[in-house]
Amino acid sequence: MLILGLNMFHADASAAIVQDGEVVFAIAEERLNRIKHYAGFPALAIKACLDFVGAKIADVDHVAIGQDSDANLAKKVRYALANPTKILNLIRLRQRKQPMRDVRSLLATALDVDPKALRFREHHLEHHIAHIASAYFCSPWDKAAGFSYDGSGDFVSTMMARCEGNQIEVLDRVFLPDSLGSFYTMICEFIGYQQYGDEGKVMGLAPYGTEAFCEQLEEVIGLKNGSFNLDLSFFKALGSNQGMRVLPDGTVQLARHFSSRMVKAFGDPREPRTEITQREMDLAYAMQRRFEDVLFHLLNRLHHRVPCDDLAMAGGCALNSVANGKLFTRTPFQRTWIQPAAGDEGLAIGAALHTYHSVLNQPRRFAMKNAYLGHEFSDARIEFDLKKAKLPYRKLEREPLLEAVAQQIAAGNVVGWFQGRMEWGPRALGNRSILAHPGLPGMKDVLNSRIKQREWFRPFAPSILEERQPEYFEHDHPSPFMLHVYKIRPEKRAQLSAVNHVDDTGRLQSVSHQENPLYHELIHAFERKTGIPVVLNTSFNENEPIVCRPEEAIDCFQRTRMDVLAIGPYLSMKTENQ
Repeated sequence: MLILGLNMFHADASAAIVQDGEVVFAIAEERLNRIKHYAGFPALAIKACLDFVGAKIADVDHVAIGQDSDANLAKKVRYALANPTKILNLIRLRQRKQPMRDVRSLLATALDVDPKALRFREHHLEHHIAHIASAYFCSPWDKAAGFSYDGSGDFVSTMMARCEGNQIEVLDRVFLPDSLGSFYTMICEFIGYQQYGDEGKVMGLAPYGTEAFCEQLEEVIGLKNGSFNLDLSFFKALGSNQGMRVLPDGTVQLARHFSSRMVKAFGDPREPRTEITQREMDLAYAMQRRFEDVLFHLLNRLHHRVPCDDLAMAGGCALNSVANGKLFTRTPFQRTWIQPAAGDEGLAIGAALHTYHSVLNQPRRFAMKNAYLGHEFSDARIEFDLKKAKLPYRKLEREPLLEAVAQQIAAGNVVGWFQGRMEWGPRALGNRSILAHPGLPGMKDVLNSRIKQREWFRPFAPSILEERQPEYFEHDHPSPFMLHVYKIRPEKRAQLSAVNHVDDTGRLQSVSHQENPLYHELIHAFERKTGIPVVLNTSFNENEPIVCRPEEAIDCFQRTRMDVLAIGPYLSMKTENQ
């Protein structure tokens, strides 16, 4: 049985293919068309899914979409009637979602087939149920609490659920306009970060702040009866786009979220790319702290209703790795399984697995043990692209390659590491990564000046051998998808100076040999040379989507000041850094 899962006409458009209950391939459209957070129809991703399983669209049994414009319709209507100025917005929103109602024609056109040849059944699933399904049905558990939160989806910002067996029972929803994601986005915009996806940048700024604005932000978002509510006087009213709009080229543009009351309370908003002052740092600190207060308030209520140790979590806000790392001390939950593509690209997997388990009542037989669900390229294809680019290279066997790359990292050089199947989700997890020495104090500046061009306050991440994590970090819960921030132990901070943030934390990836043998062995080889079972890991890109194909990795290597490229079994080294 083949089930095609889709997220379409929404940020981070994507496709996933489930074959007999197992997710075998998944990819965001941005990796193929190179448009960041692309929000159109994922035609290239769909073709990639079908190619991977050697199928045609006529072979697909079910198509599942992680959006349902009819979901919560009564709530939308009541909101519009209570706010007559919003009725036109509701109509416009329904019109914008209209293309999703003819999935058959969209697929037939994109794949150049006769619609009559398509035999699939079509399923639309509410946004946040799809998010929870993407975590729970990928977890190894048969019972868990389910939680999803983001800016908005199908008029809901937050969902709590009881997950057991094949079913997800919704316990509560938080409806718009109340949204923890919108609160975070609004403050980020106010301090000058106005692009879709910038929230992750501001998370790194927060530790530089003080408590100066904490009480004031408690006025912006308040707690009530196990839920929360926004003081809407601080926000501009959400229009027909629910806070964002999709441009004709598929890029996402945020609408302004903050109102004039924010200006009266905190002064003029910071213009992008101007100096960051202590005010912005203090606002970021207060925003992150209030975000955590509300989150843990919700999760403690969820645990009261679903008293178990295990939490399955997704939604764009679940990428807040700082909050994730504190969850174990601020709530009774003992284990988390967070979808690596926690943002909206993950809807494709969630919708497909929900169809398989909850709609078709097929048994659980799959647990996502790693996030390597994308393309892999043959040695012949890689060598062809190296020759085409006129790069000098040599081919090495596995052990010599690992020794050579470990030596280069130990010597302080920057290595582009392109191996195996591409990662699913926004994090580079050791297959499309740039690697460097984590213990050289100037390495962060080297990476930013040569390649990444990132803001000074944003930290780089450590990849650590899973079995060595407790020696270096103050928490031992594994973080295979780089979705938890933990304190680094005081005696290890000097060894990890390039990945130790200002608050002595690191957003770690714990690497097990089972999940990624080659990457695990590389880190071990680096440890033999340095005594440090950690490498600095950042995504293989330069202000673009993470590289997917060999030619993109080669191009990034050539146009930046990376020292070494390890791509498949091939090693290419620059003679000098200019």
